[in-house]
Amino acid sequence: MAKQKKNLSETLKRKRRKSQKGSQKGTPAVREYKSRLFIRLFSEPEELLALYNAVNESAYTDASQLVVNTLENVLYLGMKNDMSFLIGSEMNLYEHQSTWNPNMPLRGLFYLARLYKAYVAANGLDIYSGVHHKLPAPRYIVFYNGTAEEPERMELKLSDSYEVADGPYSLECTATVLNINFGHNQKLMESCHRLYEYSYLVSRVRYHLKEGLVLREAVDRAIDDCLKKGILEAFLTKHREEAMMDLLTELYSVERHERLVRKEARAEGEMIKLISQVCRKLSRGKEPEVIADELEEDLAVIQPICETARRFGPGYDIEKIYEELANTKAAPPER
Repeated sequence: MAKQKKNLSETLKRKRRKSQKGSQKGTPAVREYKSRLFIRLFSEPEELLALYNAVNESAYTDASQLVVNTLENVLYLGMKNDMSFLIGSEMNLYEHQSTWNPNMPLRGLFYLARLYKAYVAANGLDIYSGVHHKLPAPRYIVFYNGTAEEPERMELKLSDSYEVADGPYSLECTATVLNINFGHNQKLMESCHRLYEYSYLVSRVRYHLKEGLVLREAVDRAIDDCLKKGILEAFLTKHREEAMMDLLTELYSVERHERLVRKEARAEGEMIKLISQVCRKLSRGKEPEVIADELEEDLAVIQPICETARRFGPGYDIEKIYEELANTKAAPPER
């Protein structure tokens, strides 16, 4: 039983971490919103160029050198890409994330492939000829401002998702994730004032939510805070209603996402607890009908657990039993 307890503890920790990151099965469908305010703030070429310069520590001054090539009506997991653009010899893909997603390199790969396909077509490149065509280098940046604690900067690689850990690999895609929560990446914020202002606005919304205000009131109060300090003053004075709706849409979706993740984590915890109880009773030689009666559960719930657990007896590895049941889509019990 010591091994069972260790496995159970490790499983719970891993599942809790996945829940916080929003990486469990089914959760991506929740993210049906687009981070409208972030896009709106950087929709002007001058502002987007300032963001690019801050990220790359460059000093471009001519916004006409920046060519926006965001693909329209391209959806992946219910969400459009935020923005993509060409500048110099680079193909840039910028995405804003309010919830953590470890699958960002795969998302980026799909979108970059479409961008390159469009680039080849637009430039009339014959990829079947003997000419070695040059392509703009890809740069995939994710601006993260979710509530989970994450580093200032990190790189997520597609190869981290490969089932085979050792290379070499024929394909790689890297997402550089920058934490833009208020108080993080100070140098980046100093280099791009609008990014600092956006970060401050979101931080004030969260501050007022912690005070107990409902979402609409928290957003309204945060906008007032910004106007008093001259933060995004011209933009919010002119586009207050649009900013209000953008934040309500984004933050409501994030709250709903987090509620569903917590609910899913609780259901998984209940299932793991039930498996552990069933295994203890199986180890004492009890039959499924007796176990169901003693645990006051339907036999239809207990029977598949018993059948799966017997394949892992007599040690009853709780983690492997749970994973086996999850792979067969065994439903957690209703409580």
